[in-house]
Amino acid sequence: LPERNYLADALRTETVGGVILLVAAVAALIWANTFGSSYTTVSHFHFGPGALGLHLSVAHWAADGLLAIFFFVAGVELKRELVAGELRDPKAAALPVVAALCGMAVPAIFYTLVTVLGSGSTSGWAVPTATDIAFALAVLAVIGTSLPSALRAFLLTLAVVDDLFAILIIAVFFTENINFVALIGAFAGLAVFYLLLRLNVRGWYVYVPLALVIWGLMYNSGIHATIAGVAMGLMLRCTRRDGEERSPGERIEHLIRPLSAGFAVPLFALFSAGVSLSGGAVAGVFTRPETLGVVLGLVVGKTVGIYGGTWLATRFTRAELNKELAWADVFAVASLAGIGFTVSLLIGELAFTDADMVNEIKASVLLGSLIAAVLSGVLLKLRVRRYRALTDAEELDEDESGVPDVYEQGDPEYHLRMAAIHEKKAAEHRRLAQLAGAASNKPDSPA
Repeated sequence: LPERNYLADALRTETVGGVILLVAAVAALIWANTFGSSYTTVSHFHFGPGALGLHLSVAHWAADGLLAIFFFVAGVELKRELVAGELRDPKAAALPVVAALCGMAVPAIFYTLVTVLGSGSTSGWAVPTATDIAFALAVLAVIGTSLPSALRAFLLTLAVVDDLFAILIIAVFFTENINFVALIGAFAGLAVFYLLLRLNVRGWYVYVPLALVIWGLMYNSGIHATIAGVAMGLMLRCTRRDGEERSPGERIEHLIRPLSAGFAVPLFALFSAGVSLSGGAVAGVFTRPETLGVVLGLVVGKTVGIYGGTWLATRFTRAELNKELAWADVFAVASLAGIGFTVSLLIGELAFTDADMVNEIKASVLLGSLIAAVLSGVLLKLRVRRYRALTDAEELDEDESGVPDVYEQGDPEYHLRMAAIHEKKAAEHRRLAQLAGAASNKPDSPA
């Protein structure tokens, strides 16, 4: 139906996806702080086949199940960047990759220092390391309409690399007990998935059941189930062959993205962002070392890490900043990367077991992300104003020659034309001044 196509196309845009995610987060906060008991009841309601080890709560289905769709799309984006995007060229990829790594290491250092000095728990060191692709790109799409396209490419590459390493962190540091039988079964399923892709087997009725089996085995193995989504996304072919308008990866991502942006991620936000924001809880964010470490890591650590890493890479390696970008642009993007909503909330749930601590960590993620969004919004708005001024100067044609003045400044006749224009304007101003003076001296003047 045309309405369905219109809705799907809207959900593929970064702005709409970011707005829906924001609405879901706000709805979760309102629900949890007005009807908290019903929010808890729904979040903890269990359903699913217990015999398969999948009798999970609603919150777990959202975090482990639906979020796998989001990570599947992230895996396809990463594959596309590796084979056809910024990450294909090592020289072009070096700068955002170094920026992403430094943007993860420095927030972790900030968190660790704050918690060690404050005698807190270092378990949440990975919480402030992640960047939320959906929110960050949505803010850039809304505010940065006049910014260079290279800025979006830099942010997208940085966020994709950031997500890749966040996934590795989840797999390595937040996996306690491994069921090797289930893990081997998951790898066998992935091998079958890869083989079917290479044999050009088509049909959702083949891949969807197989993907569900792989996801269930990965969940039961003890490794976070979202890893299965990333692995399947990376296996898709993202290069076009003769006669193809779009590669399989592009086609499947095009189909799945509305489901991810309009259903999976908002539902995860709805059942993860519902934290109690009483006055004491908000004040506690700045008094507990764990929560303070998360806020400082997101707001300060991300900015320092990404900007500093980019500067060091250009200073001591052959990597070069894109000619379209200024260092002020990099600083604005670095502050924008402090929005760590989706993956930071997920890591916060994995890092702590105490319910009160998880609630406070979530509150600190929300507050840190909000501060980063406001700060980056102001910085991006200043850059937009700067680029608009440059555009207006480039398009100015004061002598009405049909050629912008900036391209004529080396022409001797241009200066003669401009002098004549200024003299004409000055004469017009003198004549208007004389008329105004004469009118004011007449006692019966209508003026």
